[in-house]
Amino acid sequence: MHPFTFPSCQIGDFQITALSDGTMAATLDLLSGIETTEAEKIQRSAGIANYGHIHINCYLICGRERTILVDTGAGGHNNVGGLLRSRLEKLGISPDDIDTVLLTHCHPDHIGGLLDEEGNQIYKNAELHLHPLEAAHWQDNEKLDRANERGKRNFMLVRRILNTYAGKVRLIDQGEIMPGILPVWLPGHTPGHTGFRIHSDEKCLLIWGDIVHFPHIQSAQPAISIMFDVNPSQAIETRKKALRLAANEKLIIAGMHLDHTGFASIQLFENEYRIVPAE
Repeated sequence: MHPFTFPSCQIGDFQITALSDGTMAATLDLLSGIETTEAEKIQRSAGIANYGHIHINCYLICGRERTILVDTGAGGHNNVGGLLRSRLEKLGISPDDIDTVLLTHCHPDHIGGLLDEEGNQIYKNAELHLHPLEAAHWQDNEKLDRANERGKRNFMLVRRILNTYAGKVRLIDQGEIMPGILPVWLPGHTPGHTGFRIHSDEKCLLIWGDIVHFPHIQSAQPAISIMFDVNPSQAIETRKKALRLAANEKLIIAGMHLDHTGFASIQLFENEYRIVPAE
C-alpha cells in the first residue's frame, strides 16, 4: 500500500476520500439522556479506549474535473486539529486546487480551516456552499446577543469567514450542486445543518455531517443529544430519520465524527441501530 493512501470510496465518477484534521476534546459529560457510566460501557464494548476525544473528518471529492472539499476541519485554531492541509499535500493537492467547499454547518471544527493564521483565505479559488438557514442563523444579532462567551466567539468567527470570502458564498437550494451531488437538509444540530448525497446508478453515499458525535452511543440510542445541538429535539428526530434511511437504503455513510476510517454502514440488530465499518 502506498504510504500516502487514505480511506476512499468510489461512487460513479467521484472518488471520495476521508481526510482527518485530527481530534478534539469532547467528553461524555456533554451528552444528555444517558448516564456517563452507561455511555462508557457502550464505548468499551465498541473497543474505544479514549472517551475524551472524537475525530474530525473532512472529505475530498474528486471527479468530473472538480476538486471539492466537504468541511475544512478546525484548522489548528485553539490548538484543535490542523492536519487537513498536510493530508492534502500528501495527495499532491494544494489549497489553490480546491474549486468548491461544501459546508455541512458553521461550527468551528468544520470551518476553522478556511482561514490562515493571519485571517486570510486559504482556498482562494473555491466557492463556499452553505444552507441559507445556516447563514441567517450566524448573522442574527439577537442570537449573538443571547449567546454565552464561547458562543459569541463562534458567531464572530463565522461572520469573519463570510466577510473574508464575500462574493464567493453560494446559498444552497434544493437542486443538485452538480450532477451526482445533492444537498440534504438535516436540521437540528444547527438550523441549516446539511448533508450531501453522492449517487450513481449502482450505489449511494451520504456525507451526514454531525448526525452523531459519539457514533456507537447515538446510533444505538438516537434520543441522546449533545450540548452543541441548537435544537436538541429536532436533532433527535433528524437523527432517527437519517439512521432509518441509511439502514433501509443500505447507504454508505460518511461523517465528520466517525472514526479515522471515515466510512460506515448502518444496520439494524434487534431493534437497535449499529454503526458497522463499511466494506
